[in-house]
Amino acid sequence: MSLPHAILTALLEKPSSGLELTRRFDRSIGYFWSATHQQIYRELGRLEESGLIRELPHETVARGGRKEYEVLPAGRAELVGWVAEPQDPKPVRDALLLRLRAAATVGADGLGAELARHLDLHRAQLVEYQEIEQRDFPPATADRENRLQHLVLQAGIKLEAFWVEWLTEAATVLAPPDHPDADRPRTR
Repeated sequence: MSLPHAILTALLEKPSSGLELTRRFDRSIGYFWSATHQQIYRELGRLEESGLIRELPHETVARGGRKEYEVLPAGRAELVGWVAEPQDPKPVRDALLLRLRAAATVGADGLGAELARHLDLHRAQLVEYQEIEQRDFPPATADRENRLQHLVLQAGIKLEAFWVEWLTEAATVLAPPDHPDADRPRTR
C-alpha cells in the first residue's frame, strides 16, 4: 500500500498535477518506489474519492487546464499513521542471485556477460546518484527535511556501491580458470 503514501508525500512536499507527479516520480521518488503514469493517475482518483486529497480550486489550476491536487487533513493523518506503523524488512528476492545458485548446479555458461551487464548498470546508477548528491545536497544544507531526504539518497548510493563490489567479486569467481581474473586454480 505504499504508492498512495508516496503520492501523499509528494503532494505534501508540493501540490501538483498528475503530470507533474509523474515527472517527479521519474526524477526522484521513482528511484526507490517506481510507478507507471497510469498507476499514479489511477491512485490520484482513489485518493480523491477517499477524501485524502482534493483538486485545488480552479483559480489556482496549473497552466493548460491540468488539475492540481493538495493533501487534505485526513490525508496528512493517514501518512502520519503510516510512517509510524511497524513493518518487517522484506526478504531479498532477486533473480540474478537465484541464477547464480542454479549456475552452481548446471554451469555458468553465458552468465558472465549478464553479470557484466548488471555491473555496468549499477555503476551507471551509482554515478547518477552521486551526481544528484553533488547537485542537490551541498554540505551547507542542514535542515532536518533535507537531511532525511539525503539519507534516502545515501541508502541508494550505498546499495549501488554494494552491488558494484559484489558483482565485481562474482565476475572474478565466474572467470574461466585460465583467465587472469580467476580467483583460484580449479581442478576436475
